Parts: sequence; structure tokens; C-alpha cells
Amino acid sequence: MQLYIFEDSFMALIEQYQLTEEQLEFTGTPQECLELSKADANRHSILAIDEGKLVVFFVLHRKEGVKPYSNNENAILIRAFSTDYRHQGKGYAKKALMLLPEFVKKQYSGINEIVLAVNVKNEAAQGLYKKCGYSDKGERVLGIKGELIVMSHEL
Repeated sequence: MQLYIFEDSFMALIEQYQLTEEQLEFTGTPQECLELSKADANRHSILAIDEGKLVVFFVLHRKEGVKPYSNNENAILIRAFSTDYRHQGKGYAKKALMLLPEFVKKQYSGINEIVLAVNVKNEAAQGLYKKCGYSDKGERVLGIKGELIVMSHEL
């Protein structure tokens, strides 16, 4: 599996990506994310592709995107992290998160922290993030869909 920054040549994979209603309770669709990325140069849509299949999608957001969650100007925020529901339970999300620190170091010079905010109700995601080296900093913020736990992975 490899991580890629979105390019137009990946559009067919985006169109095939499937999320359930339950997943959409906590995340946005890749199409929504791509529209936001087009309007904001600090938002980067990231694809995890395994054997030609898009299995995980998320956004890395710099600058203003990080501010509600961290005072670190050298941090980058993970948003809208999801796994195509047909590929859930196969370890793809964990693998993508494990590849991410090196990917960030290579693609985004000067970044020294990866930050994310996870819904307090999304216990499965919290457990996954902890297994992948993210720690709960004890900060809570109110998001559109409820209370969020801020987690961090220092690079």
C-alpha cells in the first residue's frame, strides 16, 4: 500500500469509494473533501491505494485548519479519515496511519506534529489512533457533530 496526494488521474477511484450512513455520521465524503481542497491550498486530499484499489481516504490540512486543535504552527491536521466500507477490518486504516509519519516528513518539510480530532462516541477510531502512536493530550473541543478528543503524534 502507498499514500498519494490526489491528482485528477485518481478521480475514477474516488467515484468508486463507498461509505455507509454510519461512517458518514463521523466523516465527509471524498467528493466533498476534494471540493474543499480545490478552494484551499492548505488542504491536501490523500489516498491510500493498495493493488490499484482506493482503500483509505483522508485530508491533511495545514495552517488555519490546525488552529482549533493546536497552537503548533508546524503541525498538520488529519481530517475526514475513512476506509471504504468494502475494505474495513482488513488493517488498511492502521497501515495508512503507520505510513503517514514518513509520508508527512517527505512531503511537508518543517512539519513536526500530526494532529487529529476524533468524536468521543467513535471509540473504535480512538483505539486505532492510540495503536498507531497518537496520544490524547487531554484537550476537548466542540465540533459540528459533538465533542471531539484532540490527539497528537509528534514527528
